[in-house]
This record gives sequence, structure tokens and C-alpha cells, in this order.
Amino acid sequence: MFKNVIAKSKSTALAVLVGLGAAMAPAANAAGTAPDLSSLTSAVDFSTTITALLAISGLLAGVYIAIKGAKTVLRMIKGG
Repeated sequence: MFKNVIAKSKSTALAVLVGLGAAMAPAANAAGTAPDLSSLTSAVDFSTTITALLAISGLLAGVYIAIKGAKTVLRMIKGG
């Protein structure tokens, strides 16, 4: 009885492995060639976005420096 169960499980496992191998063969071939996305990436221009982000960070740095300077001056006046 156990021999029959083992034989059936072996044949089922072999069928599953053959099926997986057949299903994975096209996927392995597709993974070898990457899609060409150069048409999408060349159409995007981030120069204005980068300029805006640098301007905002420069303004924030200026505000931070002004606040630190004001605190320093007030500390000097108070003498603390």
C-alpha cells in the first residue's frame, strides 16, 4: 500500500516539476532581456524641479541662520 502511495507521489511530483519547468522557461528568457525604457526616461526633465527644491532649501537655510543670529544677539544683549 505504501509503495503505491510513494509511486503516485513521485509521479505527481515529476509532473509538477515538468509543468513548472515549462512555465518558467519563457520567464527565464524574458528576464534575460531588460525592457527598453529610454523613451520614457528621456522625456522627463527634472531641471525645474531641482531648481525649485534648491531655492526652497536655500530660503529655509537663510531663515535658520537669521533666527540663530537673532538669538545670539539677544543673548549678548542680555549678558547670558
